[in-house]
Amino acid sequence: MSQEIIFMMRNTTPGYHPGWGGPEYTSWQDEQMSWKRTCYIGDWSFLMDVEVTGEDALKFFQDTGINGFARFDIGQAKHLVQCTERGKVVGEGILMRIAEDAFRTQSTTAMWSSFLLEKENWRAAWKPINTFQFQVQGPTALQTCEAACGESLSDLGFLRFRKVKIAGVEVYALRQGMAGEIGFELHGDLADAPTVHSAVLEAGQPFGIRRLGHRTAMINHLEAAFPTGLWHYMPDMFSPECEGFYEHTLKYFDIGTLVPAIRGSYEAEDIAYYCRSPIELGWAKSIRFDHDFPGREALQHEIEAPRLHRVTLEFDVDDIVDVYASLFRDGEPFTFLDIPHSPRWIAWSDRVEDDGGAFAGISSIPGYSLHFRRVLSLAYIVPEKAVPGTRLTLIWGEPGKAQKRIGVTVHPAPIKQDNRRQDLVRARVAA
Repeated sequence: MSQEIIFMMRNTTPGYHPGWGGPEYTSWQDEQMSWKRTCYIGDWSFLMDVEVTGEDALKFFQDTGINGFARFDIGQAKHLVQCTERGKVVGEGILMRIAEDAFRTQSTTAMWSSFLLEKENWRAAWKPINTFQFQVQGPTALQTCEAACGESLSDLGFLRFRKVKIAGVEVYALRQGMAGEIGFELHGDLADAPTVHSAVLEAGQPFGIRRLGHRTAMINHLEAAFPTGLWHYMPDMFSPECEGFYEHTLKYFDIGTLVPAIRGSYEAEDIAYYCRSPIELGWAKSIRFDHDFPGREALQHEIEAPRLHRVTLEFDVDDIVDVYASLFRDGEPFTFLDIPHSPRWIAWSDRVEDDGGAFAGISSIPGYSLHFRRVLSLAYIVPEKAVPGTRLTLIWGEPGKAQKRIGVTVHPAPIKQDNRRQDLVRARVAA
């Protein structure tokens, strides 16, 4: 059965989601530099959003997540990670505590949480909510958001949020940093989205704000090392406990053409090898073994001897040039490498080898960073080869098609300096 699933996903047309707005607004190069020089506003309103309320609401997230909940204040957020029993990630996203017994969560944790609440008996209820989610990220994000809401936001600690008003509209301002820079995510009623978006754009004009289009939107996740499901890995939707999950998702959420698709040179007999654990994804620090949760036993074994480490791979320039040069030669060209990244959601998996041809790991979907002037990828490499500076070889091209051996160099993940937790008062003075 696993081989049938892999065959289906290798032959599925990759899904395209129109979130993030237009392909580009100025140019993808200009937009891509915005979160290093000024700031951008990006539209993640296409992400599913649910509200969970009730007596068991907190216990539900405690019992289904790897995270610790010894402290979880109203106005605090967590990066919630949920696993299947075999320790593979099935859901991850931001969890916000908005009241004593009320929570909001987005993305795959919204889908997985709602599925479990429907399937099991909890004294908690869930409902989908129609919200906008605008990210404002970059060195001038603080000044832009303060100008938009007319008040200081320097009191907001990392992963804390509170209500503000923008153009008379009540909005949650959540401090986070998906671009690896100071950033805020603004949440509110979807009906108010145009009003808030316009107000933020206007407020950000003196601070060099850009609109982020989908041609370059995910490069921030690549540079800042935030692996994303159906992109940098395949969520584990194939364990026995996931039966009915895909049907539930189709029933309650508009996912458009986002269906699982696999590409790349890596071949495995079991679909589980395309899925990743939170340890492999770089989230081991979020695991708390002080409570029971799905995957606890598997992760306890893995953390003692990790199989793969998250790194960034830098592709050799001459080899990338040869991939494009093959389009102008006779014979079968190599698989096209989209830059800045693919416009479609693909759980890309390329085989990585050492200099002896032995398996060294798996590389995810590549992207071009104008900041580093290189093609990069997030990859999951065996521990002894995950040392910065190590030289490896990536096999580029689908099985059975023309393949190119690309030299790659291991770098840390994130490859870009992490500036998310800067002191906001100092950051305002520096800007």
